Amino acid sequence: MNTDPHPRRILLVVTGLTPQVVTETVYALAVAADPPWVPTEVHLLTTADGAERARLTLLSEDPGWFHRLCRDYHLADIAFDGRAIHTVGDGDGLTDIQTPEDNRVAADAITEQIRCLTADADSALHVSLAGGRKTMGFYAGYALSLFGRPQDRLSHCLVSPPFESHPEFYYPTPGPRVIYTLDADKRPLDTGNAAVTLAEIPFVRLRHGLPEGLLAGKATFSETVAAAQRALGPPELTIDLAGRRIVAGGQGVALPPAELAFLAWLARRQMTNEVPLPCPNDGAPEADYARAFLREYHTVLGPLGDSDRTTRALRAGMDKGYFLQRRARLNGRLEDALGPAAAPYLVHALGRRPDTRYGLTLDLAAIRFATLVAGSRR
Repeated sequence: MNTDPHPRRILLVVTGLTPQVVTETVYALAVAADPPWVPTEVHLLTTADGAERARLTLLSEDPGWFHRLCRDYHLADIAFDGRAIHTVGDGDGLTDIQTPEDNRVAADAITEQIRCLTADADSALHVSLAGGRKTMGFYAGYALSLFGRPQDRLSHCLVSPPFESHPEFYYPTPGPRVIYTLDADKRPLDTGNAAVTLAEIPFVRLRHGLPEGLLAGKATFSETVAAAQRALGPPELTIDLAGRRIVAGGQGVALPPAELAFLAWLARRQMTNEVPLPCPNDGAPEADYARAFLREYHTVLGPLGDSDRTTRALRAGMDKGYFLQRRARLNGRLEDALGPAAAPYLVHALGRRPDTRYGLTLDLAAIRFATLVAGSRR
């Protein structure tokens, strides 16, 4: 009896030319494990040659080892057909993974597959690393570390010798079935005597550090790793007023003039160790706030920029509504662009009411102003 509460339980097997890894892993999870974990669907990620072997050995009418396993152990309603065999690469897929370009293609394909399979909140994903080239297993484990959720698992399937890597062994059968050793002795073996176990592999989950845009849309392996690195690395903020952008933790973000000027104003205060600012009181606009903000705003726009409307709006000083609106819009832009990695760069509310103040929390050494070369990241 399956004890996992998730209605969709997905097994993803990464393999090369050994399709029996699929049946071995299903057996280990659904039959040998205590408690059992019975997948509702199986997906296979492999090369073009691996896909052909899987179709012929697992899903054909004869020998049809996947269907035999399900009949032998009464594993009903596990969805697995040719549409669930995914090849690495475009078209018919790569025949093997040998070159640096092959590795890049494989990394991107595995990353995208795991991103898609973890997008459903009602699913639990189990990834098996038992087959395929070592690089495929590495990418699968790394991708699950990037996208995995608390309910997701990673494992390696262990088969006892001399059944391990035997081309005629697919799972321990409930009754006797004879195969022969591959050495010169050709000793008979009963597949019912094989032991297949699962070694679960702990992994660090970094999903919380990825921007929503990466979780929801396609990105390369390198882009996803870079996003996680930005979330984990020390915060650094570069403000480019002329380029109307910032670089936060290595990520470039374009900002509208008003939001950029607001950030620049507060960043300069942070760099000179000035205390965070209280929000203007209702009906009491702050003239000093307006003057400091407009200095940055005019610098952003340049000598030909039209700042008349903003200048008129702040003629009497910066009021509460304008201050809070600029903060909300700036923080929103940063969160949209950076996801959870935006936290160090936001304008934070510090302290409790009625003494709340607003400012950056970055260390002053982490902030700099610079004109960046077009196309550079920092």
